[in-house]
Amino acid sequence: MAAKLDIGRTYGSQTRVEEWMTAEKAGNKGADVLSTPQLMQMIEEAAMHCIAPILTGDQLTVATHIDLEHRKPIPVGFIVRTEVEVVQIDGPRVTFAVQVFDEQENVAEGTHERYIIERTKFLAKLEDKMT
Repeated sequence: MAAKLDIGRTYGSQTRVEEWMTAEKAGNKGADVLSTPQLMQMIEEAAMHCIAPILTGDQLTVATHIDLEHRKPIPVGFIVRTEVEVVQIDGPRVTFAVQVFDEQENVAEGTHERYIIERTKFLAKLEDKMT
């Protein structure tokens, strides 16, 4: 049996910024810092890990919304710490508060929303769309 999802559940992760993760590599010439899309990926991964232990075998989560203020640049080589906390549960909708830090300061914050869905229903809808 899976654990119960409660408000206040947290998860944190750390990642070192590598060159391939930069805005420069994504086409923003001269911006050799962590790109916002990569930052968003870190947030999604942290949120998925946060609630993975409560999911049953046929459940998964999908992202539906992110509201992010990416305020400070993060250089290549810096460690980024991503912290998420469940702040609202409304049926299958789970909302997270997000904070992101580099080695010196808070660099981003916002909210992220995911839905817990049944894998079989999701795959059926996908198959319908493909046919």
